[in-house]
Amino acid sequence: YWIHLDDGSKMALYRQTVEDFGLYSGKELSDSEWEQLQTAAGAMSAKMRAVRIISASGVTKKELEHRLIQKGEDPVQAKEAVSWLSEMDLIDDAKTARQIVERCIGKGYGLARAKQALYEKKIPKQYWEDALADYPDQIDYIMKFLRSRLDAESDQREVKRAVDALLRRGHSYRHIREGLNLLSMDSDEFPEEY
Repeated sequence: YWIHLDDGSKMALYRQTVEDFGLYSGKELSDSEWEQLQTAAGAMSAKMRAVRIISASGVTKKELEHRLIQKGEDPVQAKEAVSWLSEMDLIDDAKTARQIVERCIGKGYGLARAKQALYEKKIPKQYWEDALADYPDQIDYIMKFLRSRLDAESDQREVKRAVDALLRRGHSYRHIREGLNLLSMDSDEFPEEY
């Protein structure tokens, strides 16, 4: 809802805030009521924006708070909105960590890339171990990738490009070497570990 003030300005409010303050056309607000309305409107805005953010993608509490502040919400109200969602079990860092890891597995990323994704999403370290505990061996993905890029005629430059692509996806030199060896390709040029 939009309320229009005597000074010509207007303010957007959610229905709940309009009902909580019993607003109607022509209502006079004292200075105290005006301050309370502004605080309540800010708090509701932070909560509704938080709901929109978590419904669009999995985020951590820390990331959500950061994004709310970036969008212009008051830092105190952003923190309260995150607590509000947490109390209703709508935001769960451990669950978000597992979702991120599952996405990385689905994309064929290596363990290093999964850890990078957890870091980028501001997942607290205490959830990393559980989320990564069952990370599968990615040798099948590595083999499939190498087969799609290389053949018996591939030169060292093409092999290096494929290796670099796998490294960017978070796979270790050790696993990449294993894949090259299984495909009977020369891997002597590449170190054991990165």
